[in-house]
Amino acid sequence: MRQPSRTEDPTPQSRCRFALAWCDITPPADIYHRMWGAAKHERATGVHRPLRATVAVFAAMEGKGRQILLALDHCVMGATEHAQLVAQAAEIGGVAPEELLVVFSHTHGAGLMGLDRAALPGGDLIPPYLHALGEKVGRLVRQCMASLQPAGIAYGRGRCSLATQRDFWDGSQFICGHNPGVPADDSVIVARVTADDGRMLASIVNYACHPTTLAWENTLISPDYIGAMRELVERETSAPCLFLQGASGELGPREGFVGDTAVADRNGRELGYAALSAITALPAAGTTFVYQGPVVSGATLGAWKHEKIDLQTKAGWRLQRWHEPLHYRPGQPTAAQVQAELDQFKAAEAAARAAGDTTRAADCRAMSERKTRLLHRLHQLPPGDRYPLQVVVWHMGDAVWVGVQGESYSLLQTELRRRFPDKVILVATIAADWGASYLPPRELYDTGIYQETIAVVAAGSLEQLIESLSKRLQDLP
Repeated sequence: MRQPSRTEDPTPQSRCRFALAWCDITPPADIYHRMWGAAKHERATGVHRPLRATVAVFAAMEGKGRQILLALDHCVMGATEHAQLVAQAAEIGGVAPEELLVVFSHTHGAGLMGLDRAALPGGDLIPPYLHALGEKVGRLVRQCMASLQPAGIAYGRGRCSLATQRDFWDGSQFICGHNPGVPADDSVIVARVTADDGRMLASIVNYACHPTTLAWENTLISPDYIGAMRELVERETSAPCLFLQGASGELGPREGFVGDTAVADRNGRELGYAALSAITALPAAGTTFVYQGPVVSGATLGAWKHEKIDLQTKAGWRLQRWHEPLHYRPGQPTAAQVQAELDQFKAAEAAARAAGDTTRAADCRAMSERKTRLLHRLHQLPPGDRYPLQVVVWHMGDAVWVGVQGESYSLLQTELRRRFPDKVILVATIAADWGASYLPPRELYDTGIYQETIAVVAAGSLEQLIESLSKRLQDLP
């Protein structure tokens, strides 16, 4: 007996109260900028595209449940800088600090905004910049809290081939760069937010790809590909666009590590057109696509049309926040060991310069930067034998939003989506401070791949995170 085909093709949707506001957070053009070990400059020399801070508030239609997203066009923040930002923004915004989830676009063109860089050229501009940043985002939070309104969110999926796998074996060692021999997650998840009167309030683009188009040759402050992507989407939709970086630990742009800003803009347009395609295909919020019956014509045709649904049925809300305890990686160096290695590289750099060996001097300078960052990270790691990884999950209607600290490999999102195919799952990583570093799969440990060499948590941590999330998602309606 032949089973009838499905007679409804629904679009995943949510119903909530929503508000979004953004502002320009571009730092002074001559601020400390060196993000790359191989970079020869210290200060930025100008601005490619402005940086942006975006606050989005999602709140239950009834009750007090709400989650505040603070998205920044920066790479990462240290624990101290992050804690100060959250405290300042929460106080000005009149909200509890635990309600704020800071997520980063992860652009490597914004510069390294660490207080430990204050003594370096242009570093004196960092403390006042961070203080002004806290004030700006605090005002955005306050603005959003005063402008919450009922909204419908429709979700769609697209594909974009910008991101490629970047664990490349060159025959002698692993290199962090384009690896065309391995498939990469190309999923683009979009969300269109509309007010009850039909006005589009915002679009949200969730994609996993390191913003590393621009690298050591670039001296300009830049949001990387995200800037051109936003510009394109906003021009076509007349609404602000919020970008959420997915689980991109092993994913980067096909063409990257360049100094040409035109490449970053081209990469951004590639993602922007993919996002627009998915957004354009979305029906109006509060509707579903339903089979109407046969129509006799030259062939017997099937008629479909969009019918209204009660969007209030998509207003289910559940919020979970916790810290996942991940074991520290055994055998990590001590701060004293790293400091000794740093001193050795600095001495070797000075000797190489004195000998006129510029290549050796540049390599030692890059290695000194690696050790400096490792030392800074070690000083800020929480005490104990486990790292408390920050995780936030909020479930709205047909969608699950996940905000998680650290740089997880894409297995995090692909496995969750495989296990829960009936839910739209948006995954925003690079949340909170960068202390968690990378979370690679278990089998990559001790291979020499860059991401695993600097991982601070033990093998199996990514798998533990996936199981913990899955357990909680299984309990959702």
